[in-house]
Amino acid sequence: MKLKLAGISRQTEFSPNHVLNDFLIINKTAEELQKLGCEVKMYDESVLMQGLIEEQFIFSMVQGLIGSKTLLKVAENKKLVINSPQSVINCYRYNMVKLLPGNGIPFPESRIVTTNNGIELEDIKQKVWLKRGDAHAVHKEDVSLVYSMNEMETMLKEFHRRGITSAIIQKHLIGDTVKFYAIRETDFFYWYHLNGEYHTKFDEAKLIELADRSAETLGLYIYGGDAIITPESEIIIIDINDWPSFAPVRDKASQLIANLIYRKVEEYES
Repeated sequence: MKLKLAGISRQTEFSPNHVLNDFLIINKTAEELQKLGCEVKMYDESVLMQGLIEEQFIFSMVQGLIGSKTLLKVAENKKLVINSPQSVINCYRYNMVKLLPGNGIPFPESRIVTTNNGIELEDIKQKVWLKRGDAHAVHKEDVSLVYSMNEMETMLKEFHRRGITSAIIQKHLIGDTVKFYAIRETDFFYWYHLNGEYHTKFDEAKLIELADRSAETLGLYIYGGDAIITPESEIIIIDINDWPSFAPVRDKASQLIANLIYRKVEEYES
């Protein structure tokens, strides 16, 4: 009997500048699962509330809070979901900024603030990052360098106007930004310099270890992220993403993701 799986694509709202790439990676994964003999039916995140998914095994790029909470209830009904909806919620910044440093992962000093009340902060003496506290960036302003208290107050008010109730104030770190893609329980790890003027040498094995520990802490299997390499070669994780686009390595990644999902389904059934 063929294994029957449901794939759930990400709502376009949560794929800023990556709508096509996100669509391609999950559909390529579905194709690879079909090559393994699986029967795959694709759904859109927007239909989750309609309760249309009957398949017991689900691979999902859902990122919205409503969709993730709906999938939590689905998972309670003895259904396997990869990545798990709880791991996706763990990636929301107001959770991640506590979970990663709380488990020994080098992470920038961060503070959670609400957007609807005035906050008491010392005047900003150096630039800091202001980031929306829940999901990853939907608009370019959701992650911004802030240079003054007036600018911060204006942006917090704008967050509140858009219904974003929390924000993260995060220390700005000097160094190169490295972006990476990875799949747990495999040897797959791909990284590249996103930007930077130093291109400081660093311990790649250490980056892989920190990325894997971060994913394990959050509960992710299919993930990506960003790290800062300081001029002293220190590696600091600054972000972890649930199921990114894997755009530079889509073909290879989709095969390994499909193999991982297939293996997890077999383990679940045994």
